[in-house]
Amino acid sequence: MFETTDFHEAPSGARLAFHHAPAEGTPRAILLVNHGLVEHSGRYRGFAEAMAARGFAVYAHDHRGHGETVAEGAPLGRFAPAGGVEKVIADVKAMRDLAVSRHGALPVLLFGHSMGGLIALNTAVSHPQDFQALAVWNSNFNPGIAGRFAEAVLYAEQVLKGSDVPSTVLPLATFRAWGRSIPGRQSDSDWLSRDRTQVEKYDRDPLCRFEASISMWRDVFALTFRAPAPAMLARLPKDLPIHLVGGGKDPATRGGREIAWLGRRLERHGFTGVTTRIYDEMRHETLNEFGREEAIADFATWAERVLAGR
Repeated sequence: MFETTDFHEAPSGARLAFHHAPAEGTPRAILLVNHGLVEHSGRYRGFAEAMAARGFAVYAHDHRGHGETVAEGAPLGRFAPAGGVEKVIADVKAMRDLAVSRHGALPVLLFGHSMGGLIALNTAVSHPQDFQALAVWNSNFNPGIAGRFAEAVLYAEQVLKGSDVPSTVLPLATFRAWGRSIPGRQSDSDWLSRDRTQVEKYDRDPLCRFEASISMWRDVFALTFRAPAPAMLARLPKDLPIHLVGGGKDPATRGGREIAWLGRRLERHGFTGVTTRIYDEMRHETLNEFGREEAIADFATWAERVLAGR
């Protein structure tokens, strides 16, 4: 069951830690879950079990540099000494291939939250025939000039300090700034959710208390700018079902505006199966927010509609 950690020796050289929620009854489809930055796959148990109850075989793995996954040159906070973007994408492909080897030629739905959404869209454009639907939640693919400035700052930090140490600047400009934006906050992590129980669990979790390295931050920005490029989007089928979700009070996506931006961009590039939903009062972690039951039910309805339309 999901609380048990399994391991998969991936072709990339990573020993991927993952959790599996078996489908109730005969599996209808495979759901691959990609977690966010500075967290891990074990936090997705509730979502996985809810989807398993709907007939989905759910797999969620720890990305390299996170959780219990082990890879050479990838301690907590680092994807890889070099080629991190390609390797983290290869790991998702490895999990997809593992799931298909276990369940046969079922449809594969790819889900990602925050950084996991960046990874999911990048994996989809790299392997466009391997996924039958895509969900991107709470991800910012449009950091604009500020994002390019951040890349320059990270490059300068790398020149001065090296790539395998934590960034000094980026946590101040992201996590800490987002935390300070929440009125009456009790924790710098309150930007994640209004549910104090969930925030406290996050703050106590030793696998959520580490700093991303300069190289990981650079890889995250590379993922951010890579996937929405026209040449990359052109690789995807125009009728690919794509489910976008944001929070109206999420500082990481400017109140969901960057999720709406991604939806408009996809539609401008001819995608016909895009659905966008902004939950007005939610912050960053939809799956750990008040009202998460509604969001999960909405997602399940979308996924079932995708399967019915195949």
